[in-house]
Amino acid sequence: MASLTPPTHRLFDARGRRLDYAGRTLVMGILNVTPDSFSDGGRSARLDDAVANAERMVAEGADIIDVGGESTRPGHTPVPAEEEMARVLPVLDALAHLPVPISIDTQKAKVAEAALAHGAAIVNDIWGLMGDPDMARVTAAHEVGLVAMHNRSSVDGSVDIVADMLAFFDQTLERAARAGIRPERISLDPGIGFGKTFEQNLKALASLSEIGRLGFPILLGTSRKSLIGKVIDAAPAERLPGTIASNVIGIMAGCAIIRVHDVAAHVQAARVTEAILRAA
Repeated sequence: MASLTPPTHRLFDARGRRLDYAGRTLVMGILNVTPDSFSDGGRSARLDDAVANAERMVAEGADIIDVGGESTRPGHTPVPAEEEMARVLPVLDALAHLPVPISIDTQKAKVAEAALAHGAAIVNDIWGLMGDPDMARVTAAHEVGLVAMHNRSSVDGSVDIVADMLAFFDQTLERAARAGIRPERISLDPGIGFGKTFEQNLKALASLSEIGRLGFPILLGTSRKSLIGKVIDAAPAERLPGTIASNVIGIMAGCAIIRVHDVAAHVQAARVTEAILRAA
């Protein structure tokens, strides 16, 4: 079992910026600087557009901006580390003036380390320290935040997905402990849409409270994903209502962070959901 003791307070440490999620859901705005994003078709691939979109999301209430230079959608074409860095590093430099921490969405330790040198404060790893063997060391050495996502290399509908997530996160936390990553710098992501069937994605969403019992803040990322498109036939850009519904469920289950494309709508939904929960 993991030897890492869960944090006793409700603060997520992003390289010294202590983000308070006690009674207030943090909103992470998605900034894909890729030409092949499933959801926005490269709307932020140009530097000027990326900066403008990041500034808009901060003005709308984003607490974190998550920068990604490689699409990880099903069937994506892998991007070499050098190309990924060429996409994200100029953007990170250009976002240095923002008043919120920047997250780097990458599965490569080499890219993460370069991004951290250019000001990123959080590593968002879609393999939860179980992919690149150097990711835990890089994260620990720079004393930054970590979002560790559950993933599977193949889809198997016979798997008990909740048990699989718990076992995966136990290994993640063991690796984090061995590397010296402090517990207040760790958030866990159930990985909706990654290595799961439609039914397993629904089960994962319905079982968020079980992941929450590990004691670490949960980040939920459902924005515009195919899960929503399978419930109701809608293109990615038309999935905002379904995304809000899934994130409200997440907030009610105790999620600390929601990762979204549509910041303003989710800030409003989060504040209303929190007000109702406080009145219960």
